[in-house]
Amino acid sequence: MGVHLDGSRGVGVSRLEVIEGPSGRRRRTKTERARIAAESMMPGVTVADVARKHGTTRWQIYDWRKQLRKGNLVVPESVASLPVFAELVVDDSSAEPAVSVARSDLEIVVGDVVIRAGADADEGQLTRAIRAARAAAS
Repeated sequence: MGVHLDGSRGVGVSRLEVIEGPSGRRRRTKTERARIAAESMMPGVTVADVARKHGTTRWQIYDWRKQLRKGNLVVPESVASLPVFAELVVDDSSAEPAVSVARSDLEIVVGDVVIRAGADADEGQLTRAIRAARAAAS
């Protein structure tokens, strides 16, 4: 289908060519989409890095993650069986553990998991803890 338009009036576009072939749009299987979405939820991984690695956009991965949570996508057994661990930080500077819990400035609930942190909590550690809790909850 070779369409060729040539205008002789000298205004606007004087020539238009239609090139056949692949549009550049990738078609991914549900398994691929689920695997990429699951990869983006691993601790210490950013969505932007995963998107760049797989040649997609961040927003596409966010959509796939939403589909994964709703059950429209299913993580392959090979990925689901991988162990996922949350980073554990033990602060033994307090003699009374209940006192440190009572002093937490922030409490995040993800499913059945409660994450408590002080005002000086590191953003990176909180992000990894939340991602690990989300992955464990799904």
